[in-house]
Amino acid sequence: MSFQYRSSFFDRPKKVFIKEFVQAGLIARQVIEARNIRHLHAHFCHGSTTIAMFVSRLTGISFSFTAHAKDIYLRKLNPGDLLKEKIEKADFVVTCTEANRIYLKSLCPKAESIYTVYHGLDTSFFMPDEDQKTSEPVPLILSVGRFVEKKGFVHLVRACAILKERGHPFRCRIIGEADEQSPLLKELIGDLGLEKIVSLEEAVTHEALKRIYAECDVFVLPCQIVENGDRDGIPNVLVEAMSMRRAVVSTMISGIPELIEHLRHGILVPQKDPTELAMALETLLKDPDLRTLFGNAARRRVCTHFDSTKTTQALRALFVSSIKGGGFDLYDPSGKPGSGEKGDRLFPPVSMLRDARTGSHLLSNTDGNRLFSGRR
Repeated sequence: MSFQYRSSFFDRPKKVFIKEFVQAGLIARQVIEARNIRHLHAHFCHGSTTIAMFVSRLTGISFSFTAHAKDIYLRKLNPGDLLKEKIEKADFVVTCTEANRIYLKSLCPKAESIYTVYHGLDTSFFMPDEDQKTSEPVPLILSVGRFVEKKGFVHLVRACAILKERGHPFRCRIIGEADEQSPLLKELIGDLGLEKIVSLEEAVTHEALKRIYAECDVFVLPCQIVENGDRDGIPNVLVEAMSMRRAVVSTMISGIPELIEHLRHGILVPQKDPTELAMALETLLKDPDLRTLFGNAARRRVCTHFDSTKTTQALRALFVSSIKGGGFDLYDPSGKPGSGEKGDRLFPPVSMLRDARTGSHLLSNTDGNRLFSGRR
């Protein structure tokens, strides 16, 4: 592979595959010594899945993987036909949106075991307490995410400038980790004279974020597909805001329309369009009753289809079926709209298996002993 997936014939072998093969050898030894491991699962379909595939070859134990977002669409992470090879060799593949599943299927049309399993949410934690909602004289627009291009914050700032020009009173808080677009966003806010209206703030804990969700009137996340193909799937913060009964505005890309039905659970606008984004925000700022209507529908949507207490069974069933060596008889027998028609490989959401303290994804044996972890 180090030679096979070089960019050109004259390039040096890719060292990353040598490193991953060495890691796989160490894990394979632990797997063999444990004697009770029957299946391997990796999160993200680049490095960790390459290692899982190597371990599978060395041990003869089946493997599967969960594909998420950037790991699917950035070709440099899976050069050539490497992702297709992983899909073919895996016992099954899970991804977090139906849009992703369709794309993965296009890479490997013969694959029969690619499944959509949405990420679940603890709706008992992200539960609105309307008694805590105070009536603010100026409506609050909230957005949350890393300050990277795919979040579309530049378009939100420009939309805020349009709202200001139209005379709407409001505040906008953009909360997240500083990243590549932090300087650009700060400069744009200054150039547009929005320093007293739009604020960039550091990331906060889930407890603090829950309180901020409760304070906002509208939640917005103007996601976009960037030039290298990177994009969000279904951003967790959208699901959290909806669970908190907030009216939401987002874009029509990737898996977002699987979460938000336009004008039923919120408003969807074209990506990279500040004017349309401003119109959507203006509509909600002017109509508290519509915000309440969308917020209630959003909470019902999340509780029905994205509650992790109801949905972790989908991934568990895949693991059990793989370990038992049987077929994947996991179709929704009800055929109810929104839950997956019978025969579709579409499942409710599920929370990722990870160490809650470190965010590490784990390979464990049947006794729950950690064998290997990789930072997300």
